[in-house]
Amino acid sequence: MAVFVGAIVQGGVGFGLALVAAPALTMLGPDLMPGAIQVVNVTLPLFTLAAEWRTVDWRGLGFAVLGRLPGSVIGAVIVVYVSPYSRGVFVAVMVLVAVALTARALSVPRNGVTLASAGFVSGITGTATGIGGPPMGLVYQHAKGPQIRATLAMFFFLSAAQSLVILAVVDELPARALATGAVLIVPMVLGFLVSGPLRRYLDGGKVRVAVLVVAAASAVALVVQNVIAQLS
Repeated sequence: MAVFVGAIVQGGVGFGLALVAAPALTMLGPDLMPGAIQVVNVTLPLFTLAAEWRTVDWRGLGFAVLGRLPGSVIGAVIVVYVSPYSRGVFVAVMVLVAVALTARALSVPRNGVTLASAGFVSGITGTATGIGGPPMGLVYQHAKGPQIRATLAMFFFLSAAQSLVILAVVDELPARALATGAVLIVPMVLGFLVSGPLRRYLDGGKVRVAVLVVAAASAVALVVQNVIAQLS
């Protein structure tokens, strides 16, 4: 259900699957994360790209991918040496600060520096927790809906593939996580198929608000998830 709802959100906003599904998966099967969600992350973007690949911002994508490479390495180190609670709270606080600063600004500059920085942060959080969407979503919040979805889809596809390789190298990608991720592709596809009405609604000028709301909600969900994990 979490993956199904997350796929609906990402199909409309451009990101959000991991934001919705990762906390639930971490609570239900912490040993499956972040590998299981990365299997879904590498698959869903292909559906978005099949429909909207012509609107990809290739220049911006290049800067973001360049920044993500070193970020992924740091994320892998965090997976090995930092507790899930600590890294989850860190990501949540960082996202909330970014949303608060962004909501007060008239615009967020989209240039090589901000894109590479967003890619770097996304590499850390995406590899460590499976949640790498908020940094890129915040940078692209003023873009048109199709461009946000297509550019982030290509970025997430490359990012998830990279994270899977790195997790395998550091021996943090068990076969059970891959199998679970493969099973979750089914609700992911169903969620994407019913996300059409949401895309049309958000493309009417509501994308920026949706991006900020989804990013903030993900951060709160991460905090709740980690508090529950600590109490249990």
